Amino acid sequence: MKIVIPGGTGQVGGVLRRALSAAGHDVVVVSRSAGVRWDGRTLGPWASEVDGCDAVINLAGRSVSCRYTPENLDEMMRSRVDSARVVGEAIAAAGRPPRVWLQMSTATVYAHRFDAPNDETSGVIGGDEPGVPDYWAFSVDIAKNWEAELSAADTPHTRKVALRSAMVMSPDRGGVFDVLSWLARLGLGGPVAGGRQYVSWIHDEDFTRAVQLLLDSDLAGPVNLASPDPVPQHELMRVLRSAWRMPIGLPATRWMAEVGAFALRSDTELLLKSRRVVPGRLLDAGFRFRHSDWASAADDLVRRRRKG
Repeated sequence: MKIVIPGGTGQVGGVLRRALSAAGHDVVVVSRSAGVRWDGRTLGPWASEVDGCDAVINLAGRSVSCRYTPENLDEMMRSRVDSARVVGEAIAAAGRPPRVWLQMSTATVYAHRFDAPNDETSGVIGGDEPGVPDYWAFSVDIAKNWEAELSAADTPHTRKVALRSAMVMSPDRGGVFDVLSWLARLGLGGPVAGGRQYVSWIHDEDFTRAVQLLLDSDLAGPVNLASPDPVPQHELMRVLRSAWRMPIGLPATRWMAEVGAFALRSDTELLLKSRRVVPGRLLDAGFRFRHSDWASAADDLVRRRRKG
């Protein structure tokens, strides 16, 4: 199978490239810095790779690991919406369009909540929750607009799937697991602002297996890529500290989290929003997670990281 991956140079792209190549697929990366070049917003010679390929997996978009300044939020929006739009244009113009288009989205589209998990059927879309910072709604708007471009694309011969992905945990440098492990190993990985907020995650092996299922299945529309075991932040870090054999985890207040996020050039929404997301459609399709609970996933990831 020939699979084209726009935006495939990041951490998630690396995870997918390795797995799909190992499975025998011909993987073509389209990016600004490597592989087949594009600008992420206009058609060009790169579109010839889409014509005749079997699948497109669009991961393009500015990293969310940044300060949420107006400029960065605008670039996060434009990079996602523009890339989804132009991928749709390339598929629409193809003489032999791909069978399937998997479009990256995010579990952040769901509401900040503690009371119940969000699946694709009964989940509550966020944006107007009381008692949260107003700018959190912008992240939800990004996800909505991202998926709207997918839906609006005139690609009648191509099945379309929105990947509402939770945090992909892999031992790669620079990913979310790397950052969390660094905090845990320094003894800083305690509860943040009480630690009640849920963290949704997915082990990298299950992420790639779920993507391969979606390439071969007939599922369309939004699909949650998340473990069935979202955990409160305090529990996530307690288990991770245990996996690293670190007995200490200093807690952090909200204002301490703001200082830490500023130092890491990130934003507190990534730490404080309660993302309680479960994979309803994957489970209904018969998908079986190999790492469904956080304790076994953390042990596996730490073991792989130790091996380098």
